[in-house]
Amino acid sequence: MHRTPQQLAEAAAAVMYARDRASLALGMKLLRVGPGSASMQMPVREDMANVHNTCHGGLIYTLADSTFAYACNSHNRNAVAVTCVIEYMRPAYVGDVLTAIGREQGLEGRNGVYDIRVENQTGELVALFRGKSTQIKGEVTELNKP
Repeated sequence: MHRTPQQLAEAAAAVMYARDRASLALGMKLLRVGPGSASMQMPVREDMANVHNTCHGGLIYTLADSTFAYACNSHNRNAVAVTCVIEYMRPAYVGDVLTAIGREQGLEGRNGVYDIRVENQTGELVALFRGKSTQIKGEVTELNKP
């Protein structure tokens, strides 16, 4: 049975989320997924604070990177990061709830470009992330097989 792009994105995300130990350990929740898009949320816990008493940048990066993973695998083709860059715009603090919103900017052949915007609970921009992906062998889920 052929699935719609939205059904494939949801099925791929469900398979990924069940195996995503790192994101789950950090308290991330998958809010939404669609073809070429995803959004996730992460509360900033006390154990995520760095020496400046702000959220460790590596954890903000991890939220953006996880969101990127769900967006670039949403076409049900296994995809991995090739390069990623992040620009930190303002700190996040313990008690903040960060939301990452990812959108596909382009997908040509096996190569994709995705932008992820990370905001705090008041909508202030915390970071901008750009990830470039490449598709590798296989599918995330075999739901699209007859």
